[in-house]
Amino acid sequence: MNLLLDTHVWLWAAEAPERLGRKTKNLMVKAGVDRSVSAISALEIARLCAGGQLILSIGLAPWIESSTADLLLQHLPVTYSIAVEAYALPEPFHGDPADPLLVSTARIHECTLLTADERLLRYERLETLDCRL
Repeated sequence: MNLLLDTHVWLWAAEAPERLGRKTKNLMVKAGVDRSVSAISALEIARLCAGGQLILSIGLAPWIESSTADLLLQHLPVTYSIAVEAYALPEPFHGDPADPLLVSTARIHECTLLTADERLLRYERLETLDCRL
């Protein structure tokens, strides 16, 4: 199984694992499960830190490095094909500009998107998993 963690799932897994459900916690440590995050999530976290909405216990760059190592995450870049697909998805998206990029990243890399975002969980053109389960 290939998982793509939504931005909040990455934050919760590293900073507040009690917010994750039992099934998700098991997947986060299960051998044979590839866990990835998108570069767009790093951008979202950086924006939140810069705006004061998120305060990490350590600096952003060391946090990204340590959480990546601790959670055994792979980083997926935002490629041209991801950018093109993000704005050609079959159904319109709400105002969050990161969501189409996350969806297209998951689709192109054949990942299940791990999220608590109800709008993404209802998106029929993507395999999703509720991280609260």
